[in-house]
Amino acid sequence: MTFNNKTIEDLHNLLVSKEISATELTQATLEDIKSRETAINAFVTIAEEQALAQAKAIDEAGIDADNVLSGIPLAVKDNISTDSILTTAASKMLYNYEPIFDATAVANAKAKGMIVVGKTNMDEFAMGGSGETSHYGATKNAWDHSKVPGGSSSGSAAAVASGQVRLSLGSDTGGSIRQPAAFNGIVGLKPTYGTVSRFGLIAFGSSLDQIGPFAPTVKEMLSCSTLLPAKMSKILLLLLSALPTLLQKLVKTSKE
Repeated sequence: MTFNNKTIEDLHNLLVSKEISATELTQATLEDIKSRETAINAFVTIAEEQALAQAKAIDEAGIDADNVLSGIPLAVKDNISTDSILTTAASKMLYNYEPIFDATAVANAKAKGMIVVGKTNMDEFAMGGSGETSHYGATKNAWDHSKVPGGSSSGSAAAVASGQVRLSLGSDTGGSIRQPAAFNGIVGLKPTYGTVSRFGLIAFGSSLDQIGPFAPTVKEMLSCSTLLPAKMSKILLLLLSALPTLLQKLVKTSKE
C-alpha cells in the first residue's frame, strides 16, 4: 500500500487516529522508494534500518497530535550531515564518510518527530545544475526520464515529484532548490540567507548556501519550513567565541 498520494495533513490525521502507525508509513515509503529507484536514481543511500528504528521509537512515544510533522518520512540531500548515515555529497572522495552529528536542520526535523529515510542524489559537491555529475549516476526527471531533473538538488526534487517521499530537504547556492523544483513541477524554497543554520551542510559557497524544503504543494512546503529556522547558528556561535582571540592576533599583527 502507498500513502505518498496523500497530503501531510491527511497522513497526520491517519497517524493520530491510529489508522496507520509511523512504522507502517515508513515501511510503505521505503517500498515506494525501492519500486521507483531503478528508473529515477534519486537516492545515494536508503537508510532503512535507521528509519525503522526511528519509527518504532515514535510509535512507542506516541504521535504528537499538535505537530503535523510527527511520524512523517523525510529525504535529505546527500551534502547535509546525518548522524551515522553516509553523507557523500555524491562524490567518490566521501564514499565511506558517516558523520557523528546531525546538521541543525536534520536535528530540528528529528526533534519534530520526522523520520530520515535516506540521502538523495545530487550533482557532485553541489557543483552542477543538471543532476548528471554525481559519482553514483545521473538522476532522471520524474516526469520524463529522457530529460534532466535540474540540480544540484536533483534527487530531493525527483524523489518528491515521483512519489517516493512527500517531503525532502535540499540546498541552494545559485538555484539548486528552485531550478529542480521547477523542472519537476513541485514547490521548492530557498529561505532568506541567515534564517536557516548552515551547520552540517557541506559548503559550496558559504555566503550563499541555504538549506530549504521541497514538497508537492505550497501548504506542505510551509509546514516543513517551520522546522528550519534556528535561534542562532552554531557557526555564528563558534565565530563569536573565537572573536576575542582573533582580535588579539589582529592587534598584535598591526603593531608588528
